[in-house]
This record gives sequence, C-alpha cells and structure tokens, in this order.
Amino acid sequence: MRRPVINCLLSAALFLAAVGFLSCRRERLVVYDTPQMAVERQFWVRVLLAECVEQSTLKIRGHFSVLGASGVTIVPETIFDQPGLPMEVKVSAAGLNIAGRNFVAMEVTILPDEPHIFTVDGADYRGKLLIKANNDYTTFDLVNIVPLESYLSGVVTAEMPAYWQAEALKAQAIAARTYCLFNRKKFENIRHWDVKKTTESQVYLGVRGETPQSWKAVNDTWGQVLVCTQNGAEGLFPAYYSSSCGGHTENAKNVFGDSFSALAGADCPYCKEVAKPSIFFWPMAQFDKTEVKTAVQLKYPKLKAFADIANIVSTKQSDYSGFSRLTLVKLEDSKGRSDFLRAEDLRLTLDPSGNRLRSTACKIVNMQGRFSFVSGRGYGHGVGLCQCGAEGMARRGKNASEILSHYYPGSKLTRVY
Repeated sequence: MRRPVINCLLSAALFLAAVGFLSCRRERLVVYDTPQMAVERQFWVRVLLAECVEQSTLKIRGHFSVLGASGVTIVPETIFDQPGLPMEVKVSAAGLNIAGRNFVAMEVTILPDEPHIFTVDGADYRGKLLIKANNDYTTFDLVNIVPLESYLSGVVTAEMPAYWQAEALKAQAIAARTYCLFNRKKFENIRHWDVKKTTESQVYLGVRGETPQSWKAVNDTWGQVLVCTQNGAEGLFPAYYSSSCGGHTENAKNVFGDSFSALAGADCPYCKEVAKPSIFFWPMAQFDKTEVKTAVQLKYPKLKAFADIANIVSTKQSDYSGFSRLTLVKLEDSKGRSDFLRAEDLRLTLDPSGNRLRSTACKIVNMQGRFSFVSGRGYGHGVGLCQCGAEGMARRGKNASEILSHYYPGSKLTRVY
C-alpha cells in the first residue's frame, strides 16, 4: 500500500527453511512448491499484474494445462512440447495467440504443474495465470490467481522491511490478509480481479518478494484476519495502512469516504522513533499552477470549465497535537468558479507516486505562479496501521495483537480457516 519496495532474491536453502513446512494442512513441501493449491475458491486471490497490454512473454519451466472460461482443459499440454522456452502472448479479433498457436477464446487460464510457478516478463509468480482479452481485440489483461497465503508471502516484506521486528511483520501480514479478503468479497462479482500488485492496493512482488521473514509472518498468523462491528454485525473491513502517519492516524471517512468503526483514527507517538527524519518531516513540494490545472482537469472532467486554478483553500482539516491534516480543499479559478475535492484525491492527482507530496498533513501556500506544500509530515494516506508506528510499538515489546488493536480500535482477531 505504501512502502518503498525491497527486492529480495532467495537461495534455495533459505527458501526451504522458510516454506518447506507450509501447506493448507501444514504438510511438508518440496522446495519451491506452492501451498494451498487445493484450497477453497474463496481463499484464492486475483491480482492484476498487467492491464491493457499488447504483448507479453510467458515462460513455464515444466508442463502446464490451458483451461477455458469454464475451467475445462481446452488444449492438451503436449501441444507445447518445449517447456521452459519463452512464449509470446498476443490477441486479435480471432482470439488469443500463445506461442504462435491460436485459441478461439477471449479468455484462458494457464495452470502450471508442480511447483505451480510461471514467469511473466521476467517475474516469477505462483498459482495460475488468467489471460483475458479486452473488447478492443488488441490488448489483454494478465491476472495472477494465487492462493491467499502464497500471495501474502510476496506482500509482507515488499510492504515492510524484512529486518523489522517479527511482531510488526505479523501485524502487517494480518492487516494485508484482511484488506485482501475484504476486496475479494467486495469485487468478486464486479470485475475479474480483486487487487492490483502496486501501491494502489498493496505491493506484491510474487516469488521475488518472498523472504524467510515474510513466510514466517504468514505462517505464524495463518488464516488470521480482523473484523469489526458495523451496523450491528461483525465483518471484515478494509484494513488500510501507510508508511508513517506523522503522529496520528486519520478517520477513513475523511480520506476515502468509507466509514468503519475500526478506522476512526488513533494517536501515534511511535512512528517518529522509527521513520527517517526526511520521511517524518518531508521537504517543501512545489507545483506550477499550469501543471496543477492540467492534472486536475485531466482527472476530473467537471473542472474543465475552469479558466485556471487560481487558489486552493483548505475547507476541512483534522487538528492534532502539533500538526493538522487537510481532508477537504476548495479549488477556485480567477472567474469565481469553485469546486471541492478530498485532499487525498488532490494529492494523488498532482503526484501519483506520492514521493514528492507525501501526505496531506501539510499547509498550502499560494505563491506567484505556483502552489507550495509546506510543513509536511508523514508518508501516505495516514489511515489504519502506521507501519513505522507498528515497528516502534514492537521495539517497545508490544505483540501483533496489541499493535493491531491500537491502530484498528475496537477490532477483533479471528480466523477464516
């Protein structure tokens, strides 16, 4: 969701030590094998790896099956008689084309044999690969359909440094599992993927992101999720998290518009002890007014009538000890027109990477020809778990359950299997 990616490649020996004992029934596995391949459908995750691409390179070390939309094998694996060689994937009005062979189908699923690993454009992933053509007949989407715990092993230490405290990593695993399953349920019948592999959802690096620490955190919290009471019933909620909240987490309703009792915000005296000074207090970010106009009008067509963006005014903010977080801003043009945006939406419109305008815990200064965002602190949207704060709590001896109950007040730990 929000943490600089850490690239880690595993040796076979380390990987065996980390995952050799995992499966959906905790049976001993072969090195590189993928646990949970027989788990129920609701515990598989659909991760969008690539969207609207024109071609891609697929490689599978061993044999595999090609399944149709109904899940039935439509091509015997012997058609692809040279396993391990790169295969180009394309699409046309006639259907998908894989390794020069045409499929009269707009959707197929690649199922590798054991150890159930495939390579897409140089990156290894576990589970299955859905190749789904788009209606333009020139592009397709790639979706990794992967068992939940295997997915999480590629998330935990991509989102949080592997050398951090084990209890912080366990808290991260539970939050990531909860967030993922919430989205799985929410989007199951709406679209063909649940989460993206980027910070738009949570960072997922596949096999490359797996570490002994990530597998241990996943195994130690196997099946654990958070629930909270909403409208009189207990259920999953989107367990958001960000790098550093700056001193107090924010109510989700002010940032994303959704309201959950466990996402009301919490004091955080811990992240300042862990976050680098340049992260906790970030430098001034400046944007040319022409640049601002172009960005907001591209993202929000309703603002195309604006002659310019003459001023940005804070109209709602959350005030905490020592700082404020912008939650709603008013955009004004020189002809008297105005409209409102959530501050987090404006932030990511001006800086989708989040690396310059790192949070909305800042002040806006209207300068000649540009807007300056000053006195900034924290990194990310600030809702839910503060990752630096979680590490700070773990260093003070708090366990994962205590960390989670602090950042998701009123939530409860339970198991989905």
